[in-house]
Formats: sequence, structure tokens, C-alpha cells
Amino acid sequence: MTTDTTGTVARDGESRPGGPADSPFIRACRRRPVPHTPVWFMRQAGRSLPEYREIRASVPMLESCRRPELVTEITLQPVRRHGVDAAILFSDIVVPVAAAGVDLDIVPGTGPVVAEPIRTAADVERIRLITRDDVSYVDEAVRQLVIELGDTPLIGFAGAPFTLASYLVEGGPSRTHAKTKALMYGDPELWHALCARLAEVTLAFLRVQIEAGVSAVQLFDSWAGALSEADYRRFVLPHSTTVLSGLAYAGVPRIHFGVGTAELLGAMGEAGADVVGVDWRTPLDVATGRIGADKAVQGNLDPCVLLAPWPVVEAEVRRILEQGRAAPGHVFNLGHGVLPETDPEVLTRVVALVHELSSRRADQG
Repeated sequence: MTTDTTGTVARDGESRPGGPADSPFIRACRRRPVPHTPVWFMRQAGRSLPEYREIRASVPMLESCRRPELVTEITLQPVRRHGVDAAILFSDIVVPVAAAGVDLDIVPGTGPVVAEPIRTAADVERIRLITRDDVSYVDEAVRQLVIELGDTPLIGFAGAPFTLASYLVEGGPSRTHAKTKALMYGDPELWHALCARLAEVTLAFLRVQIEAGVSAVQLFDSWAGALSEADYRRFVLPHSTTVLSGLAYAGVPRIHFGVGTAELLGAMGEAGADVVGVDWRTPLDVATGRIGADKAVQGNLDPCVLLAPWPVVEAEVRRILEQGRAAPGHVFNLGHGVLPETDPEVLTRVVALVHELSSRRADQG
């Protein structure tokens, strides 16, 4: 018995026709024929939208993630405005670790700031495992969204153990990840204990979202590109595999994404995802050669291109769609998140262009 992509149970192990399970996004993730290339954007629900800025004006980030009605409205905003093929749950990667007892805050202009960075085994032990009750607001928001979205799939997400560990060890964002690497190299036993605990927390968080009805999940390992392939395989891959393999029972597509991961794409593909996200540095046809023909790809327009004149944007969209044809499945996206200064109208035009170009190609066979 497996959970299908509509959040209901498919006793024969197959997704039922119609609904989110038969959407272009889910079909592309599963490497099936699509009527057009699906498109959504990382950070599509965010600071580029005036309606988002208005609704968030007086609400701190963590608090906004804990209000189901607010989460629902913010998640729906880009679907209404842009006509994207999937919604992504409005949340933050540190939500589950805060629920696990870590004292942190998301500081405007800075990012997550941890009051007492991880230094010892006792610090790791204070990170408790979470249950659905610890993140009941996420469960409620997902259930509301599944109803509101109808046939549009909802993507759940979480931060990968390495990226979460980096925030907890550094105490906040870092350009060098020096303290993270010092712990990783200097005390491998403590490092693996920390990542194993974070993998358990992440897995529990994603299971809550799946059981509430998300159609797919994305594991963000935003900072994994700071590592060599050898270090990634030794210190990161086992823990990301724990998370992704731990979701295999659910039958929902699993996406794995990182930034600056050109040399890690093959290893990331081994972690257990169905789709590998590619940043803007690596052409999708090249990425497909590294990842393998058994994975779909997601990406990978440079977010900065959206700030250029429209003819430049259009040319880049055409290039990415052409290179994406080398993959057995392609979900159009950016190579990272939407920049706050992006004109929302450009995003809307990109969605329409992707649909137009790819549906014309589908009609031509």
C-alpha cells in the first residue's frame, strides 16, 4: 500500500488518473510524456510580490510560518498571479529545528541566527525528535492548501542535514563554512551524530507534509557546493540518503537541489531522489550526462537573467528548454531563488513562454 500524489492511498500501487497525480509537473518528475514543460520558481512566494510584502509587513518570518491561514495565502499568491504548474509550501528550512528545541530566530537581512551554536555531543542531544504535534501548523496548512489548489500539485520541502548543520554550527549564514568544516574534519564522530539527528528531524518533518497531502517534496542542500565530491560522499551523502530513502514508501516524487554542485551532481543523484535540481552554472544536457538517464532534472535559468531586457530572457528560456530535451524529464525552474528585485510581470511572461514553446513542440511530436 503506497500513498499516491493526491495524498490518498492507492492500494494497487498506481497513481489514480486526474488531479495533481496527472499534472504536467508530476508527470515530468516521473519522466512521463507531458503536454508542456511544467514550470515553477524557487522562492516564487516571496519578496518579489507586492502582495507578499504587504501581508508580511508586521509579521516576523518564523511566526508567519506558524500561521496556517497566512501560509495558505502566501503559498497561493504566485499560483494566482503567474499560473505556475506547482505551488511550494511557504515555510523555512529552520522551522523543524526550531520545533526540535533549537533556540534560533530568522533575522531580517541576515537569515537564521542560532543562540547557542553546536559544539559538543550534549548540544546534539538537546535537539529532540519531532512529532506531528510539534509542527501541527504545517499539517493544517498543507491540508488547507490541498483543498484550495485542486488539481495543482503542492510541493513540500525541508533543508538537508548538511545545510541545517552548517547553520547550527556556524551560528548563522557563512560564506566559508569554516567552523562547519573544522568540526567535520576534526571530530567526524560528532559530525555524523549531528547529521544523523538532523536527518531524523528532517525525515519526520517531510513525513508530516506527505501524510497531510503534498504531491512532491524537495530536499534543499543549499550549501553542499562548498564541499569536494570526496567530502560530500563521506560526510553528507549517507545522511541525505537516509532522508530520501526514508520517503520511498510514500510514492511521491523526491527532488534534491543544491547550489554550486556541478561536481556533485552524480553523487547527489545517488542519494535517492527522482529529480535533481541543477543551478545555472551547468547546462542541463551536461548535467543529465552526470546524473544519469534514470533521473529527471529541474532548472536552471540564472535568477539574474530576469533583471535583463526581455529579448535576453526569452533567448535564455529557449536555450534551457532546448538543453532540457536531453533529460528524460524536465521541470523548468531557476538555478536558485527569485531575487527580491525581480519584476513579477517578467515571471508571469516566463511561465507563458515556457508553456507556449514546449506545447508547440509537443504538438509537433
